[in-house]
Amino acid sequence: MAKRFGGEFSPTGQRADGTAREMVTAERISVASFKGRKPQRHAAKINLFFILPLAVMFTAFFQTVTAMATDLAGGAVLLLAAWLTRDGVRAEDAFNERKVARRPAIPRKMFAAVLTGIGTGLLVFGGQWDIAPAIIVGTVAGALHVASFGLDPMRDKGLEGADRLQTERIARKIDEAEKVLDQMTDAIKRARDRQLESRVDAFEMTVRQMFRQVEEDPRDLTPARRYLGVYLQGARDATMQFVDLYGRNRDPQIRTDYIAFLDDLETNFAARNAAMLTDDRTNFDVEIEVLQDRLKRENLPIEG
Repeated sequence: MAKRFGGEFSPTGQRADGTAREMVTAERISVASFKGRKPQRHAAKINLFFILPLAVMFTAFFQTVTAMATDLAGGAVLLLAAWLTRDGVRAEDAFNERKVARRPAIPRKMFAAVLTGIGTGLLVFGGQWDIAPAIIVGTVAGALHVASFGLDPMRDKGLEGADRLQTERIARKIDEAEKVLDQMTDAIKRARDRQLESRVDAFEMTVRQMFRQVEEDPRDLTPARRYLGVYLQGARDATMQFVDLYGRNRDPQIRTDYIAFLDDLETNFAARNAAMLTDDRTNFDVEIEVLQDRLKRENLPIEG
């Protein structure tokens, strides 16, 4: 006869003393994990770029020792080129997303194009032992890489007509804040909770809205400095401590407290963003009033 399974840790289970076990349900977070994210450009081509060198390495072992060494070296160079290409595309996407940004310190995609030509040349040279075809094919491969993925940003991007020192100051401050967000993301991944990861992503979206606001108006850097510094670092430190505590016993109360903490923090960041927008509108109105007063003094009234 069939018997329904039950135990202390089942939904309707009881403790050893016969008392009912307390039911604990985690709060459901209705935030999509992909909200605010954009698909990575050239993702399919980059994945294929990683697979092809591996196929070459498998076939290299069926050749002579010299040809095998040459093919393995060419495959390794192509793998390095694929890795640089992926990082270069990510750096370019981050550069394009910002309104104030410095060009990448290392031109990854340019180096990747050169390595693609070298790796392809080594593979051709290992099969024919002729330098001329290797140089020609390698040059064509490097040119095709540039045509497919483009070049790295070569100039800093800032506000036209703005003070360069102020622009670099904003870019440096946002770079530091982005590193803090990356550390916060890495920390929450250790909790192995997809819903918490989505919640942290939603908070980071609100923080990045402040980044864009500061980039549009450098005067907002002063009121936002504490949020981009002390408060953001506090959120990172609290996340690290939460992950350590939550990893020990998976206490649902600690999880609920952390979510409430993120809610309060995100509300404060959103309020600061709204306040900066209001201040910008107030400054705009003041500028208009001052200009109108000056024109009236010059006996040039504005119609309407």
